[in-house]
Amino acid sequence: MNIREIQLHESPPMDLLLMADPSQKLVAAYLEGGDCYVLEEKDQIIGVYVLIPTRTGTVELINIAVAETAQGKGIGKLLVMDALKRARRDGFKIIEIGTGNSSIGQLALYQKCGFRITAIDRDFFIRHYDTPIYENGIWCRDMIRLSQVL
Repeated sequence: MNIREIQLHESPPMDLLLMADPSQKLVAAYLEGGDCYVLEEKDQIIGVYVLIPTRTGTVELINIAVAETAQGKGIGKLLVMDALKRARRDGFKIIEIGTGNSSIGQLALYQKCGFRITAIDRDFFIRHYDTPIYENGIWCRDMIRLSQVL
């Protein structure tokens, strides 16, 4: 397996990115300001994440997605740990991440990787998405914000 930054001439893996965020408009917006990394296995992209600087010394880890066929194999944790390593290497002091209140597995993963809950952006998904999102039988309304000092 190899994790690498996508090149300017490459198209980002929108099918994977849209698995983690169903808004094509929002995905396109943060791809403009961020760096997209992909995990390849046997010349096939099976994972993706985006790092976007948000303010001096701070970067946000956005849109971690793993192909359905590769889920449950530790790929998500591998992607998060790679993002932490790259953020440290690039001189960032804080890394942030956000997830939906209904994203139970992701919330557990991020905390296992050292993130701490810092805030809740109430009604984030209601304000930013036209269609209600349901996950794990829960209406996704609030953004749970987490961060980690690097």
